[in-house]
Amino acid sequence: MQRKHVRAIVEFLIVGICTVAFALNAAGICATLLTDTYAGDRDFVTYWSSGHQLAQHANPYDRDAIFRLEHSAGSSVTLPPLIMRNPPSSLLLVLPLGFLGIRAASLLWTVLMIASLVLSVRMIAAMHGRSKSPLNYLAYTFAPVLSCLIAGQMALFVLLGLVLFLRLHATRPVLAGAALWLCALKPHLFLPFGVVLLAWVIVTRSYNVLLGAALAFGASAMAVAAMDPLVWSHYAQMMRAANLDTVFIPCLSTMFRLAVSPGSLWPQYLLAVLGCLWAFAYFRKHRDEWDWINHGSLLMLVSVVAAPYSWFMDQAILLPALLHALYQNRSRNMVAVLALLSAAIEIANFRGVPLRSSLFYPWTASAWLAWYLYAVHKSRLRDQSDPKSLDGGIAVPGNA
Repeated sequence: MQRKHVRAIVEFLIVGICTVAFALNAAGICATLLTDTYAGDRDFVTYWSSGHQLAQHANPYDRDAIFRLEHSAGSSVTLPPLIMRNPPSSLLLVLPLGFLGIRAASLLWTVLMIASLVLSVRMIAAMHGRSKSPLNYLAYTFAPVLSCLIAGQMALFVLLGLVLFLRLHATRPVLAGAALWLCALKPHLFLPFGVVLLAWVIVTRSYNVLLGAALAFGASAMAVAAMDPLVWSHYAQMMRAANLDTVFIPCLSTMFRLAVSPGSLWPQYLLAVLGCLWAFAYFRKHRDEWDWINHGSLLMLVSVVAAPYSWFMDQAILLPALLHALYQNRSRNMVAVLALLSAAIEIANFRGVPLRSSLFYPWTASAWLAWYLYAVHKSRLRDQSDPKSLDGGIAVPGNA
């Protein structure tokens, strides 16, 4: 009886911590929407500026023009401009923002992000047959998701593309391929994933996936080129000037580069190369029973951990993998651990721990991977000891 009371108290404290963390971040989201103070300080401002440039048939990567637009939106003149580093094909997504003022564009962008999140979580739950699981609510309080909403980052659209591919690849391969256009908004997050995707297409002869991807990329490329015929040249010039080998981007690859050879660029990509080699070997081992939801979860986690560069908000695309593990695992302790990890990061976000200089954020992707591996391992041990056990979500309130 005493142990039961202690457990109840611990669970109450966990729920309280997670609720406070979520409330603080939710207040930050509301502040970005209801006031003009934060409009120019969000990452979203670079999408609005690039969209404005493209709508005027101007260079969407022009540093000086972007600086003037961001300053007019309220960004500090003491900070360097935020330049959109996404490839030119992604400009089609931000083009509509260029026809709106900063406030209206910010509201539209946030509504679209929330819609993408809700649709993604519902599809993930449906694919697992868990549409009514209380665990689905935990996805909406995942720390990288809230950071995306606060900053206005486009990772939630990438998440939607990934989930659409997972949902449609077996039944509507052309549409599944077209959904990869959204994944290509941040292609550096999908390098090992892309190696396996290409191998899977060849092995299973799912060439309609490539057809859908080609149609989507071709249409977007032509549309953007019609607005700025030199857009790829402008993009190349911008990337050369970005000097990514000297920029601190809080991810594992950057930490490796700084530890091995700070002035070289090759260490930044070594983990990605190793990740691609591992991914190909992993696919070869499981190709006869390959399942994009099951095997793809670990593949996606490794892809993000090994990415040559990534931001904390990009980890929102790990929701399919983490929910997959949550659905498999029946341990309240595992849910509590993930909830507390997320809550700790949310509190750090609210306290203003800087993304660009903190040594806290490079290890978060590795933490999700470690949690996933342990959760799946515990699930397998449970299933081996009790073959009749049923996988299921558990009704534990809190964070994820």
